[in-house]
Amino acid sequence: MRLSRSFLPTLKENPAEAQIVSHRLMLRAGLVRQTASGIYAWLPAGLKVLRNISQIVREEQDSIGAQEVLMPTLQSADLWKRSGRYDAYGPEMLRIQDRHKRELLYGPTNEEMITDLFGQTVKSYKELPQVLYHIQWKFRDEMRPRFGVMRGREFLMKDAYSFDLDYASAVASYQRMMLAYLRTFQRLGVRAVPMRADTGPIGGELSHEFLILAPTGESGVFYDAALEDQDWLDEPVDVNSPLALETFYKRVTTPYAATDEMHDTTAWDAVPEERRREGRGVEVGHIFHFGTKYTKAMDISVSAPDGSQVYPEMGSYGIGVSRLAGAIIEASHDENGIIWPDAVAPFKAAILNLKVGDETCDAVCERIYNVDTEAFLYDDRTDRAGAKFADADLMGHPWQIVVGPRSAKEGRVELKRRATGERHDLSVDDALALVLAG
Repeated sequence: MRLSRSFLPTLKENPAEAQIVSHRLMLRAGLVRQTASGIYAWLPAGLKVLRNISQIVREEQDSIGAQEVLMPTLQSADLWKRSGRYDAYGPEMLRIQDRHKRELLYGPTNEEMITDLFGQTVKSYKELPQVLYHIQWKFRDEMRPRFGVMRGREFLMKDAYSFDLDYASAVASYQRMMLAYLRTFQRLGVRAVPMRADTGPIGGELSHEFLILAPTGESGVFYDAALEDQDWLDEPVDVNSPLALETFYKRVTTPYAATDEMHDTTAWDAVPEERRREGRGVEVGHIFHFGTKYTKAMDISVSAPDGSQVYPEMGSYGIGVSRLAGAIIEASHDENGIIWPDAVAPFKAAILNLKVGDETCDAVCERIYNVDTEAFLYDDRTDRAGAKFADADLMGHPWQIVVGPRSAKEGRVELKRRATGERHDLSVDDALALVLAG
């Protein structure tokens, strides 16, 4: 993308309405714009971030055998009445009527719909287990939406739902999903800690939430330092082996970790003092096992090996995709702007032409840009160099390829790594090799 022709409106000053770092930087870097209270339009660079996050989430879901579907945003109220949640869910649910006075709702979550779809299709234990997921927009009518995409009313979310014949199989599905989640966050370039959590209005008995550690996080967290080193995620785990899954699960959940709301001071005292860590975190995912809560309420059963009818055990697994965009910024920024991890950045590098109109500078920049026009944001504006450096830092590109007239004549460029500030004088080919290897 050429910056001179892009729809990438950066701001020099912090918007008055933005209260937290991620909201300020997402507005200033031209990623989003608010269209109504708690509702945001995602501009081209922001949309690229959403797509990058979604793709990593999708690949890790596929890796454990989950199957992607796409459910509608509007749901029939009848489904929720069958489960008993229609009146219980509260004012966060947006309830509407169509022209025929049929009651609908803009889905805040999808347990009822996926249970009904499952019941229409699966009739026998031989068809289990099933894990279905989708990445779809949700709406919850927050009373006081705030903090930009971190606490908005409309948001993009990955929902997954597991169906198993019995409790032991359901726990194995839960453990597989925990593995997929931790590997997802690792690939996104952030450290997320699983913490035992309350199940809330969704219901259930086994529940963990995942918090990205960030100094500006909304929740206080207490955790064992044993959870800080997550290199063991690189070790292979056989997702079809109950023993391997159980070993992995214990390794992840045995060290103490809790938010303010779930903090157990007695258990905390049992953690060796040198391993106690306190900080703040941003919730980006939540997984639940709730047994037969929905299959029983909606009378969805399958035939068991002995011929009887049983209600399948279910789990529900959510990741806030749009929330992750903000959470990553909360965890990865400095006073100059965003520092995107390579995997989610909208562009791999910014090409900064320091003398637009100079024949050699223009030729070198064009040569680099045309290698991959999707990977590079080419700053071909006639602005002064300082403005280009400031915008590149603000937008957080992992690399900056700086092309000046003197170095261009020698076939060289300056390559800056945004995360560390390191600069290298390299040939064009060597700079390209480094950038494209990320």
